[in-house]
Amino acid sequence: MLVASLALSACATTPPAPTHPEARSYAVTADAMGDVDAALARAAAGGKRVLLVMGANWCHDSRALAGWLETPRLSALVAERYELVFVNVGLPQTGDGHNLAIAQRFGLADFPGTPALLVLTAEGALVNADTAQSWRNAATRSEDAIHTELAALAEAPLPAAE
Repeated sequence: MLVASLALSACATTPPAPTHPEARSYAVTADAMGDVDAALARAAAGGKRVLLVMGANWCHDSRALAGWLETPRLSALVAERYELVFVNVGLPQTGDGHNLAIAQRFGLADFPGTPALLVLTAEGALVNADTAQSWRNAATRSEDAIHTELAALAEAPLPAAE
């Protein structure tokens, strides 16, 4: 009886609210590569970089990153320094990946999880190859940490060719 009561009370509790904002920005579009090309063209015209976020609405870290990017502080930084484009990648871990050719186009041969955040020059060079796939913990990052990293990537030189 005690076990049943505990089980019922656990089901009746509301899970804690996330400590990060969330958004569902990963729409399936007819031409995701075209969306990226359009962002590159806007970046070239505006003297900006492209912030390419590859994720999925089923992923809590993808939703968290999208939510953080909608906060006033981060959206102001993004509007000033980047052209933002979200790409839905489906569920690549199970073989149901979508738009993975976009990641490959910019040098990410492997796509182990979501989200990935690629910073591109207007010419399409990947600025952050070393950190593009490190965003799988976006739900636990702070707004300050994200702002610091995005501000630095907006100014970062291209890595030296190997």
